[in-house]
Amino acid sequence: MSDPTPSRRHVLAGLAGVAALPLLVACSSDDPLAQQAGNADGKNYIAGDGSVLEIAQGERGESVQFSSTLFSGEEITAEQMQGEPVVMNFWYAACAPCRVEAPDLQALHEEFESDGVQFLGVNVRDTVATAEAFERNFGITYPSVEDLNGQVLLSMTDYVPPQAVPTTIVLDRQGRVSARILGIAERGTLRSLITTVLDEQA
Repeated sequence: MSDPTPSRRHVLAGLAGVAALPLLVACSSDDPLAQQAGNADGKNYIAGDGSVLEIAQGERGESVQFSSTLFSGEEITAEQMQGEPVVMNFWYAACAPCRVEAPDLQALHEEFESDGVQFLGVNVRDTVATAEAFERNFGITYPSVEDLNGQVLLSMTDYVPPQAVPTTIVLDRQGRVSARILGIAERGTLRSLITTVLDEQA
């Protein structure tokens, strides 16, 4: 599936909007996300349309690179997570679609934990207290990193732009982007994307 990639300059400009909404207003004028950013109707998020980008195993790029700090205070890097599939979810507590998908993400985390699949939240705007309250409310047990400065988000634009909140990215065992969902991650769709990378031969 084709997907227009914004310039790095536009992405950097859009990162400022992650912390101070509306989001991603630096995208091109014909981008529906940019149009929604210009007319956010007080929603305080820019939602994707649920579209899915899948990348065939032989066509994936380099392993992603990022480093950050979990809300627990532990340092984490992309390299540490290689060897098993990873599900990265970009979210924040006041984002209505993030709240909708949270139970499904936790359910899939529990379903695939025994298979070694790792889930990692990337929180783009909350304080520790706000993020932890969200996690308690929805019973989220997988970790999240604090990304107020947009470091993880920016690093992912080198591979596949998130472009919306929420966005969910699936990495294969080599840490390469296998799939991306813009908007709410529907449980059956995300399960299928996870199963794809689990079934792949190294």
